[in-house]
Amino acid sequence: MELELRHLRALCAIADSGSVGRAAAALGFTQPALSTQLRRIERLLGEGLFVRSSAGVELTAYGAEVVSQAREILTRADALGRRRSGGPPATAGALRLGVTNTPVTPALLDALRAACPHLAVSVSSVYATGELLELLEAGRLDAALGVDYPGLPVRHSSALAHRAINTVPIFVAIHAGHPLAHRVEVPLEELAEDTWFVASDDGVGWPGAFYEACRAAGFTPAVTHEFHVLDQLQSMIAKGLGVTAVQPTVCPVDGVLVKPLAGDPLWQRHLLVWRRELVDGPVVEALHHHAVRTHRNLLARAPHLQKWLSRAYPPARPPDGSGTALPGPG
Repeated sequence: MELELRHLRALCAIADSGSVGRAAAALGFTQPALSTQLRRIERLLGEGLFVRSSAGVELTAYGAEVVSQAREILTRADALGRRRSGGPPATAGALRLGVTNTPVTPALLDALRAACPHLAVSVSSVYATGELLELLEAGRLDAALGVDYPGLPVRHSSALAHRAINTVPIFVAIHAGHPLAHRVEVPLEELAEDTWFVASDDGVGWPGAFYEACRAAGFTPAVTHEFHVLDQLQSMIAKGLGVTAVQPTVCPVDGVLVKPLAGDPLWQRHLLVWRRELVDGPVVEALHHHAVRTHRNLLARAPHLQKWLSRAYPPARPPDGSGTALPGPG
C-alpha cells in the first residue's frame, strides 16, 4: 500500500469530525470500510494516529504531526490548476475575521497579506469565543479564531465548521520574587493562598475549567480579580499583586516569570471556526495553514515552553520547534 491523496483526505476528515463514523458519512464510505482503511494507514506509518474512546477519536502527538503535513500536501494539490489564466485567484474576495485573545493575529494577518494579496481581510477583536460563535451563527462574521478546552468541546450549529490549530498547556505567570520562583514547575496547590487574576467568562468553558482544576488540587482561590487586559495584568504581577494563568506563547515583561504547572492540569485548544456557505475551501485552507504555522513559530520562540517540552516529552522524535503539534488532549 502507498499513501494517496484520498488517504490524506480521510485522515483529515477523521481529525476534523472527531469520529470515524461521521467522517465516513461525510466521505460517502461505510464506517467499517473507513476503519479498515485507517488501520492500513497506521500499519503503513508504523504508529497509531488516533486514540479511540466512547466519545470518538482524538489525535495522538504523532497523529497531529501527520495530519498537519497532510493538510499542507492537500492544500498544494488542490491549488494545482485551480486558477485559470487571467482569472481571479481562489483566495480572492473579502473575509470578515473575528479573533479572540491570541498572539497569533498580527503575524497571521501579515502572512495572509503576503500569501493571499487579493483577499481583503477585516478584523474584529472579541474577547469571548462564545460571542464569536454567536456572530458567526448570525452571519455577521465569516470566520473566527477561538478556543475551547479538553472535555469541553465547542458546540455550534451545522452552519458552522471548526478545525483545531493546536492544543497547548496553560502556564502560570508569577512575580520574579515569588517564593516559588526557583521552581522548575509550579504545583497548582502551592498557589492556593495567592491572589489570582482570572479572565472573565469566555462562553466556552473558562473560568470553569480553571476553578475545576483548583478543586481537583484541593482548594478554592481565596481572593480573585476578574481581569484580562494582558499588558496591565503583567504590570500588576510584576509588582507582586497576584498570579494568573497564561498562554505559553506569552512574552513576560521584566519582573514576571512564566512557569509550567506541575502535572499539566490545564489545557487549551486553539480553533478556526467558519461559516460553511460563506468561506470557500481555498480560503479555509489558507487561513488554517497560516494560523498553524504562525502559532507554532510563536511556540518555538517561547523558551519556557521549549524547556517544558524537553522535560515532559523527551521522545525519540523530538519536537522540531517549527511545526510538531504538542502532545496532549484534543
